[in-house]
Amino acid sequence: MRLVPDIAWITAEREPRRLDPRLLILLREIRSRSTLRAAVAGAGLSYRGAWDLLGSQARALGAPLVVLQRGKGARLAPLAEELLAADERARKMLQASREELAVRVQSARRTASLRCVASHDLLLAEFTKTAGLPLELSFRGSLDSVAALAHGEADLAGFHLSPGAPAGAMPYLRLLKARRDRLVRFAAREQGLIVAAGNPKKVHSLAQVAGRHLRFVNRQRGSGTRALVDELLRKASVAPAELRGYADEEFTHAAVAATVAAGRADSGVGVRAAATRFGLGFVPLKREHYWLAAHERTLASPAGERILAALRTPSFERTAARLTGYDVAGAGEVVALSVLRSDRT
Repeated sequence: MRLVPDIAWITAEREPRRLDPRLLILLREIRSRSTLRAAVAGAGLSYRGAWDLLGSQARALGAPLVVLQRGKGARLAPLAEELLAADERARKMLQASREELAVRVQSARRTASLRCVASHDLLLAEFTKTAGLPLELSFRGSLDSVAALAHGEADLAGFHLSPGAPAGAMPYLRLLKARRDRLVRFAAREQGLIVAAGNPKKVHSLAQVAGRHLRFVNRQRGSGTRALVDELLRKASVAPAELRGYADEEFTHAAVAATVAAGRADSGVGVRAAATRFGLGFVPLKREHYWLAAHERTLASPAGERILAALRTPSFERTAARLTGYDVAGAGEVVALSVLRSDRT
């Protein structure tokens, strides 16, 4: 591994403050795409997250960064244009010396660590944090996670699926190979509507949220929860355009719950544990299974065997019990891909 220098912008004050590194990425996207909604995808932010980032950084600098014009989209304010130009000049100057300044690092971490790319899950995050395992966890959507495994970018992939889901809802099968890959049972969990405490709007279905024009916060495209939302809308014969806030995306269950808790949405779909964490109401809609997928040889490695063993311990059961809405019966069992085609899962 090598360390290379990069550019960071800080305020020249007695107590310097560093600009959020995501800001320049977002500003470049706005400059090239001309609308904030089009820019957020390229910057890896939700629409609401982009607004919050622009607002907090503008307040810190005491000057606007973006000018919004009705019917004309967004354009950069003079400060943003000057900042991007200066950043580009600085990067050109640094590029000439980048390799000369690079530092080679002999990593002290165990080479047996496994990379896990997974759909967001509170229990998986807690398990990774507390079990002391050789596991490096990052979150993406379900489909992207399995794709990372298939393309060699991950050693394990986490995804979730409802039992009996139609074949069209299982794109994972096209990426996994029956001879090469195996599934590990992780947990069953509850997905449902996250609503304000006490469910003051008295909603019990996604169709009611749409029919009453309540504010909704969605998950990002490619996530298993977004697929669940689309499935529920299809079954209720509700078009996505009828759901107010269908295009407003967050990237985790916790972010959906936080949005509802802050009063910026009336409901969203997420796991019961996220609703409980924020003291919110919960209307169960689906019970689903969360799986870990891996190559068979990975599970047979020392690191893989340690992870499987940890999933089978009373400690993991206690971790799940501290959250709500999880059932970890059978956790750590290795099964063939064929279980995804069976209603017996």
